This record gives sequence, structure tokens and C-alpha cells, in this order.
Amino acid sequence: MKTLAKLPVTIVTGFLGAGKTTLLRHMLDNAQGRRIAVIVNEFGELGIDGEILKQCSIGCSEEEAMGRVFELANGCLCCTVQEEFFPVMRELVARRGDLDQILIETSGLALPKPLVQAFQWPEIRNACTVDAVITVVDSPAVAAGTFAAHPEQVDEQRRQDPNLDHESPLHELFEDQLASADLVVLNKADLLDADALAAVRAEVAEELPPAVKIIEASSGKLPLDILLGLNAEAELHIDSRPTHHDHEGHEDHDHDEFDSFHLDLPEVAEGALLEALGQLVEHHAILRIKGFAAIPGKPMRLLIQGVGKRFDKHFDRKWLQDETRGTRLVVIGQELDQAAIANELRTALA
Repeated sequence: MKTLAKLPVTIVTGFLGAGKTTLLRHMLDNAQGRRIAVIVNEFGELGIDGEILKQCSIGCSEEEAMGRVFELANGCLCCTVQEEFFPVMRELVARRGDLDQILIETSGLALPKPLVQAFQWPEIRNACTVDAVITVVDSPAVAAGTFAAHPEQVDEQRRQDPNLDHESPLHELFEDQLASADLVVLNKADLLDADALAAVRAEVAEELPPAVKIIEASSGKLPLDILLGLNAEAELHIDSRPTHHDHEGHEDHDHDEFDSFHLDLPEVAEGALLEALGQLVEHHAILRIKGFAAIPGKPMRLLIQGVGKRFDKHFDRKWLQDETRGTRLVVIGQELDQAAIANELRTALA
């Protein structure tokens, strides 16, 4: 009977908009024959990240592409791990002879430590090992002291509350993601000058054991030999890494304070949409907006990803013949007034 080596699993974590999906997309585009299964945990009602990753299946049939991505919706992985993660992993374990690697992209709001601890379960630990936890850092956001792109309202609430003397929940979550890391990627390094990047590196290093390496990247472009094959066996020592959430009950997770919802719109003018979205970010506690838009007269779908006031866009694919041309956006933030945001956006586009 053939004995199979443990299947290496790489967990990619990091805050909203740090570039996790971009990193995974780069890894899949440069897989060089590696047989990789991808698990995507999407925070939001629409699996936009899953749609992006499916485009990486160059040379695969549509059925094969659909089978490569497991989207785990309805909250963060540490909240759904028993209900959804375990069955998916059990299915992949059964096929591990056909796989070389598993990549897991956590939600930007997920805590990586409980996920790594799940690899201590007997049915998983005998077949898989956590090769590494890679934490992707939004370098410009850290340089700005925000850790995510637009948390000013959260920090303002903290400063105005005389009973609070601790850091904001976003900062604690950022520290917890670093606490679980075996490798840290300072992404978007090209957007900072040398001094600012050095300051970010020093700040991140303060949260890490000396053995954890820090590397810089732009758009997640790094050789796979650096990202894979770290052999960290993270599940064996994750319990010794203290985090802010070690003694909290599940219902007390700071990231439960985040909201997400989607907006459906008809075809929209590109310029008007981006201007309207910029105004929304100014007036509401929105961390991220992402989705796709139908632009009048354009045969291709416009993919939009906004982090704070920064919006990236490109036409990703043609509309399918049987597909209804429309616009769908996922809005992620804190204490969002969904009705007001929807009304403001529709009014601006009217």
C-alpha cells in the first residue's frame, strides 16, 4: 500500500485590501505544474475573490476551474471552521494523492490561530501539515498608522471613550495576524519611499519572533520557492503563540463588529461610479468596496477593488451571452447604514 507524505498547506492571511488575493493569483499563475487546491473564505454575500481566482485556471476546462476553488461564505473561518472547513478538508484529504499543495485564503477579518489549531484534529493532522502562515501587510496603511485603509472612525470612537486605554480592535487583529505568521510579506512596497518602508519593517518586526522573516513585494510578485516549502509545521507550535483573543469566547470576537452587504445596480458610467464610490468612502465607515460593473457600450465587465480612497479597476472578461449585464458591489465596513449608502449611491448615479 502506497504511503503518502503529508500534504503541505499554506495559509494566507492579512487585513482587508492587503493583497491576499493578488498574491494567490500570482502563485496560481506561476504554479509550474504544481497541482494546487484553493480554499477561499470570502467575507461578504458575494464571492468576488472566488471569481477573481477562477480566472487563474488557464488551460483548465470550466468544470476543472470550478472545482479548484472552495468558497466558504457566511463569516470568518474561525467561525465556520467546524461547519464548512472540515468537510472540505476531508474531501481534499481523500484526494491528496492528486494534489501537491493546498492554499487557503482567510477572510480579511479572520483570526488565523484557530484555523491553524484545526490542523491538530486527528483526521487532518495525519494527512496534512501547515507549511506556513503567510501574513500579507498593507505597507502604506501601516505607514499611515491605520493598519487598514480607512479605520479613522473606529479610532476616533476609541479616543473619545474615556473608559478605553487599549488599542483599537483593528490594531489588535493586526497584531494577532502577525502573531501567527511564519513569513510576513510587506506588500505594496513600491508605494513607499525607502525611509517609510524601513519604518514599516521596524514596526512589524517588533511584533515578531526573530526567526520569522520579513520580505517586501509589489502586487504580491514573489518567487514560489520563497512562499512554498517552508516546512514550518505551524500546527505543532501555534498554541505557544499568545494572541489577544486566546481567552475570549467566540461571541466576543472583535471582528463581529464588521458589516457587509451587496448592492445591485444597472449599467453605469465608469467615471460617475468611481466618483460616487469615492464620496461614499468619505462619508461612511467603509473599509472596502469590491465587485464588478457593466459599462454602457463596453463588451467586457469592469472589475473594481477599492481600499479606502484607493480604487483599482480593469476589464477582466467579456460578458457571457446568457448573462444579464449589471453591476454588483460588496461593501464592507463598520456600523454601516445600508439604506443610506444605497440611497446616496443611486442618487449620485441618477
